Amino acid sequence: MTAVDPRVQGREAYERLAWRDAYEQLSAAEQQAPLTADDLVRMARAAYLVGFVDAATETWERAHHAFLAQGDAASAVRCAFWIGLTLVLHGERTCGGGWLARARHMLEDTPLDCVEQGYLRIPAALQALDGGEAEAARRLFAEITEIADRFDDADLRAFGGLGQGQALVAQGRAAQGLAMLDETMVAVTTGEVSPVVAGIVYCAVILACRGIFDLRRMQEWTSALSRWCATQQDLKPYRGQCLVHRSEIMQLRGEWADAMDEVRQACEHLSSLPGDPVMGMALYQRAELFRLRGDFSRAENCYREAIDRGHSAQPGLALLRLGQGRLADATAAIRRAVAEAEGAEERPRLLAGCVEIELAAGAVADAEAAVVELEGISAGFDSPYLRAVVAYARGSVLLAAGEPEAACAALRRSRADWHEVGASYEAARVRVRMARACRRIGDHDTAEMELEAARRVFERLGALPELEQVRQLMARAARVPCPGPGGLTPREVEVLRLVATGASNHEIADRLVISDKTVARHVSNMFAKLGVSSRAAATAYAYEHDLV
Repeated sequence: MTAVDPRVQGREAYERLAWRDAYEQLSAAEQQAPLTADDLVRMARAAYLVGFVDAATETWERAHHAFLAQGDAASAVRCAFWIGLTLVLHGERTCGGGWLARARHMLEDTPLDCVEQGYLRIPAALQALDGGEAEAARRLFAEITEIADRFDDADLRAFGGLGQGQALVAQGRAAQGLAMLDETMVAVTTGEVSPVVAGIVYCAVILACRGIFDLRRMQEWTSALSRWCATQQDLKPYRGQCLVHRSEIMQLRGEWADAMDEVRQACEHLSSLPGDPVMGMALYQRAELFRLRGDFSRAENCYREAIDRGHSAQPGLALLRLGQGRLADATAAIRRAVAEAEGAEERPRLLAGCVEIELAAGAVADAEAAVVELEGISAGFDSPYLRAVVAYARGSVLLAAGEPEAACAALRRSRADWHEVGASYEAARVRVRMARACRRIGDHDTAEMELEAARRVFERLGALPELEQVRQLMARAARVPCPGPGGLTPREVEVLRLVATGASNHEIADRLVISDKTVARHVSNMFAKLGVSSRAAATAYAYEHDLV
């Protein structure tokens, strides 16, 4: 029988996207005879895609020297670029920067008109983007795209399109940026781009959509990434991030058990990739699910591990402290996080947590300031998710400020947007706020129905902290006396008592910390219920019924 050449088998496995087989066969072939520079590149890519980062960089280094030995400076530069980029992405910035500098000097010493000139512009473009210089980054990525088009290099074109899209989004030109990202993804999904670059683009585009709260696009590209990962043998990079994003989407849809299973798999998958920053993201997501279910001990452990991996634990940890009754700790933590946060992506989530904690602390003015900033951020996005967050925060502040009618209007908008997103837990939380507002205006039937609907959702999800809150509210309702004389609500009785003292609407507003307009509405409702038309007649009614 004719022996099968492992070199041939390795190449065939590489073409089939069977990365582990490709790596093992090419490694076996190298034991028999030195590999060509091209085969070393195949072996390096296969090693990277099965998570052997050290083996990948070492193999790329040997390929680099092999290309130099045969006088192919351009290909040697390409290998140096991939070594440098891989090291930088895995936290070894000094060593990675050295390889990138080596590649630049090689091109300077041997002035070649080659596509590698475009690849070596990528680090500078990324640095500009990370440094907040979005327009400078956009121009650099446009130059990269021009070089890619001139040499018809699909990988470099994908990098250029990705960078331009990210830069446009960072400039607030979300529609243009998303259009550029969608166009770039077409080349990825049709197989025009190599697997390493495809994975980088997939993850970056999903993060960009997540950052501007475009959940529909995030969901679509996450599903595409999941399908792409499934076509490749033993793929390690990208799969972990895919699982985390899938978990986030499942959580939002109210599929908490599946979300927990996905993020558990992500943590197990990423544990074999030491140093991967996605592990911090996975641990934070796992902590959030534990917190929402009331498993505070395990939530805290995951938040701490996320911090150890370089990922922020806020606003989740501050909300955990609120759930534990440690209000002072929660307030201090969220205020510090908001003061330090600069990224447009994380700020809305921090501000939403800030509103909840400040209201619990009775700091209505501070909560109002956070809502105003949230509203300003939301105006720059066409996002049902962000609109729902903002309307819920606004309704909560209005309720705390003693304006339950206005609160109901804002909360109804929030609930409609959450239903559009398909977020059952968030919609149920709105129902609880609605119930509180309805009670304040005397609509006890609606309040009861809202609480019952919220209770069913929280029971199904296992959201124990929220379920306990609803049960307490329902038990309290059973102890609440019937409406006051004449069908007056408790708030209307308060207003009537103050009217009977001779207080003006403005003075009543100051006493009850509500607006003059709200007082006027209460007075009008009170007159109608009592069948009176003057403050004197209302005062007489108050004395007749021992309300003063």
